[in-house]
Amino acid sequence: MQTNNTDTQKLLFHLNAKFGKAMKTYGLVNDGDKILIGISGGKDSLAMVELFAKRMQIFKPKFSVEAVHVSVSNIPYQADIEYLKQYCESFNVPFHHVTTEFDASTDTRKSPCFLCSWNRRKMLFEIAQKYNCNKIALGHHQDDILQTLLMNITFQGAFSTMPPLLKMNKMDINIIRPLCLIKESDLQKMADIRGFKKQIKNCPYEQDSHRSDIKRILQELETMNPDARHSLWGAMSNIQNEYLPQKKCI
Repeated sequence: MQTNNTDTQKLLFHLNAKFGKAMKTYGLVNDGDKILIGISGGKDSLAMVELFAKRMQIFKPKFSVEAVHVSVSNIPYQADIEYLKQYCESFNVPFHHVTTEFDASTDTRKSPCFLCSWNRRKMLFEIAQKYNCNKIALGHHQDDILQTLLMNITFQGAFSTMPPLLKMNKMDINIIRPLCLIKESDLQKMADIRGFKKQIKNCPYEQDSHRSDIKRILQELETMNPDARHSLWGAMSNIQNEYLPQKKCI
């Protein structure tokens, strides 16, 4: 991708501004936080490492970050561990690599995608506890959150999604999503500029997911209305209960 310095500076300024706005708007980071970045190797988590590293140079809030990549031994996702390690350390972010696995036959009530995600998430919490991190940062961007909203409405009958800040009830570790105000297309532009190395993903269960269909629907909504994503985002904090069906108490 050919870009001039001005375009690059504008994009990075925009991303840093959105990153900082998310932190402030949703109270994602506080003084003294130690944050564990879940780094898959994709463009989103790689961008998050750089954005966090730059944010740490600002006086307030004062926080520290570490990164971890969780491999799943029975899923052929081939991450270049040395590349991830060197990338993180180039920003003075300590890097860890751990491996887990799951058996899809042990719980046929849950999809393999759910079991894989649940086991990776479980490992993230274990690593966070090991290194005394009080927050786990995940690389979900605005498109991910809006797609999940549409998926939950369509398939679960619930008006819910992945919140920017998720406080856990059973442990003193919270999940944060500081890319929540950033569009995927802008992260792709950053990936092109930085030349992020693509990881090899070959998940045998990927065809079971409806996310690609919902992604296309979101794109179609934006074709109909260029402000569709902003309307959907605003709708999540503009629930007008008086104009919704109300069950009669018996």
